[in-house]
Amino acid sequence: MFRFSLRRRFNGAVIALLALVAGSAQAEDDWSQVLEQARGETVYFYAWGGSDSVNRYLRWADGELRSRYGVTLQHVKVSDIAQAVHRLRTDKDAGRTQGGAIDLLWINGENFHALKRDQLLEPELLSAVPNHTQLLTDKLPLQSDFGVPVDGLEVPWGMGQFNMIARENTFSNEKVTPQQLLQYAREHPGRLSYPKPPDFIGTTFLKSLLQALAGNDERLYQPATDKAAAELLPELWAYLDKLHPLLWEKGETFPQSSAQQLQWLADGQLHVAFSFNPQEMAAKVKAGRLPASVSQHYFSQGAITNSHYLAVPRNASHKAAAKVAINFLISEPAQQRKADTEHWGDPAVIELPDAPALLPTAPELHASWQSLLEDEWLARYQ
Repeated sequence: MFRFSLRRRFNGAVIALLALVAGSAQAEDDWSQVLEQARGETVYFYAWGGSDSVNRYLRWADGELRSRYGVTLQHVKVSDIAQAVHRLRTDKDAGRTQGGAIDLLWINGENFHALKRDQLLEPELLSAVPNHTQLLTDKLPLQSDFGVPVDGLEVPWGMGQFNMIARENTFSNEKVTPQQLLQYAREHPGRLSYPKPPDFIGTTFLKSLLQALAGNDERLYQPATDKAAAELLPELWAYLDKLHPLLWEKGETFPQSSAQQLQWLADGQLHVAFSFNPQEMAAKVKAGRLPASVSQHYFSQGAITNSHYLAVPRNASHKAAAKVAINFLISEPAQQRKADTEHWGDPAVIELPDAPALLPTAPELHASWQSLLEDEWLARYQ
């Protein structure tokens, strides 16, 4: 009986091992076909074009993809990825299920939610790229995007954390409360501002304030309701009513982007700028675009942290090449370069040696709060 049981277990282990080997061989064959199909194709990558470092990085990635795989990465620069979302919805309404102009998207948050809801993204994308096994799925919040499960529809590409970059002697501690920010504005009128929502940095500033003022109310991490908004938002508007008259131009106009705000910080017009890249300060100092005396800070509840992703539309014309591009962009050499402040400074989603520690984290709000905050802010202050 013992010998029979042992033999059966051994045979079972051998069968499982053979199945694993066969599955691995099949996956390699499948990926070889993807590589062959992708050769000679151009990937039209719709991504934000407002950063010189990002644009340079993507030009480097294009060169690497050309030389390694015969794939061209064409960066289609957009000021807001919502433009691409609108185009995909227009395609759907027109019945264009193939031959789409967009092959690859840089998305997260409400834009991902909209595309997932409308079933406009290529399914099982994450498992289709071999390098997905390197992703730190057990250490970083990569499986949920602004409160909604990713479900394999997008591939993590980088991490973001909301932080403040301040001129010398602006704040005495790394942690800053809304009350301390307001007090600084009172003592230094005209020296603070924030990008105008719906700029992502400006909206995240509002979310950080709301998070702090509402004491991390659990309803912020669930779909927004009229009741929750009526109970949580008045304190935020009351705070902004006090802050705005103390801002640059008395809060009547705002920087149009985070890049503009950072330039005004460099020029000395402002004492504080906001960023969603925890390594941006180091990168700008190294490049000589900010003085070495600046310091980094975050709101006292922690830095709102989320991931940004890559996705392929269902009607993309060059899906194989898009998958090859994604697989390269999450590879160690591509992630290493992206994380390097000499090039971009965007935190990696894979394990890298000597990677700088992230800031203390705060959770991202559910995506439904984003549009609610933007709409009400615009109605109140513009």
